[in-house]
Amino acid sequence: QVQLVESGGGLVPDGGSLRLSCAASGFLITGYNMGWYRQIPGKARELVAFITFDGDRNYVDSVKGRFTVSRDNAKNQVYLQMNSLKPEDTAIYYCGCPTADHWGQGTQVTVSS
Repeated sequence: QVQLVESGGGLVPDGGSLRLSCAASGFLITGYNMGWYRQIPGKARELVAFITFDGDRNYVDSVKGRFTVSRDNAKNQVYLQMNSLKPEDTAIYYCGCPTADHWGQGTQVTVSS
């Protein structure tokens, strides 16, 4: 059974940091592009950061310079380091493999002002 399980969300103050992890099981992330997405209730899911199978990274403009996506194929995990968090970063964050249509259940990130 394929699973993507996110962890590391929580409540932090404005300017704080969090590190999200995404553990994959039932399939190997090696060879797949992986992404972090976020969604605010009532709004469309937004791609936040993307890392290709060979390590190229892309970010939405609003998080450039603050967020860093990484992967550890040996551990079958993907990470999102989030620094200088802002209240507008508050959302449910999802890990996803769009090519294989595998998605996690999400982890809540709340940044208090």
